[in-house]
Amino acid sequence: MQVEGRSASRDAQTDPGLASLSRFRRVLDPLERTSEILFGVIMVLTFTTSISVAEGGEAETRTILAGAIACNLAWGVVDAAMYLLASFMTRARNLTTLRAVRGTSDQEVAHRLILDALPLAVAAELAPPEVETLRRRLVAQPEPDPVRLEIREFLAATAIFLLVFLSTLPIVVPFLILDDVQTALRTSNAIAGVMLFLTGWSLGNHAGRQGWRTGLGMVVAGAVLVAITIALGG
Repeated sequence: MQVEGRSASRDAQTDPGLASLSRFRRVLDPLERTSEILFGVIMVLTFTTSISVAEGGEAETRTILAGAIACNLAWGVVDAAMYLLASFMTRARNLTTLRAVRGTSDQEVAHRLILDALPLAVAAELAPPEVETLRRRLVAQPEPDPVRLEIREFLAATAIFLLVFLSTLPIVVPFLILDDVQTALRTSNAIAGVMLFLTGWSLGNHAGRQGWRTGLGMVVAGAVLVAITIALGG
């Protein structure tokens, strides 16, 4: 369970190691970064792949590219806003759980609330005396601060927007600098494939898997998702 407010600040102030960890903590973890890049790449591919079947000329191609950029720009804003909403609701739920634990006199109920708030693998390893120790520590804390978004959440939302939007640019650049549409399309698809492979490689390393396998898997998954999106009219 995430404990909000003064206790985290107090721990950071009294423990230099925690302060250093908090200062250099990444705004988005590898899974979040990979997900946002994958989303941006798939969205723009649904536009660029339609260029191969477009019967028009340069004007139609530029219209499709403008649509791809505008779409990722809009979805970057939406995704960032949803991240802020989810962060706020998670903090509110954590605070509600904390107050429920502090407000009940039934230890069994308090223990159940604490265990439900923890990851299953962690909760399964805690013995009742350990849960009771945690309950007493939570009860002894001062009243937590009201729920509010912090600078880190806004930085993360900004990073999400930039990842979704900027992932568009490498894929559309070939259409802006190459005169032949088919050459630009092949180059664009190759760049997208490399981006998917690299995001899969990064995610695989983060999960302790072989990077090249997850990279290839990401390329295949991206192609399938693009095909499904196009088939559904996306």
